[in-house]
Amino acid sequence: MQKFLSLSYLSSISSLGVATCCVLPMAMMLLGLGGSWLAVFGKIAAASYYVLAISSVLVAVSWFFTFRRQTLARLKWWLSGSTAMTVLAWVVVFNENRINDYLIMWM
Repeated sequence: MQKFLSLSYLSSISSLGVATCCVLPMAMMLLGLGGSWLAVFGKIAAASYYVLAISSVLVAVSWFFTFRRQTLARLKWWLSGSTAMTVLAWVVVFNENRINDYLIMWM
């Protein structure tokens, strides 16, 4: 079960990282950390929906195996944190344009 739990957290962190791939460069430019290295984020943006979908499936599988092995009472807070990070990643992806517009307004 520990393998599924760590896999769900790893997938949640990676989905959150992929979701912020277009918002993060704007925030970094606001902080004065711009440069040509920001073009790397464009390649990551193409795979964001795939990574988010895989992450969501892995979190769901972790919930399923936790419920099936009857360890839900012990691991529900860990899985809730992983689920919250994945949901936050989806929210960032779906509101990416609004976030970018808001950050551009501050430039």
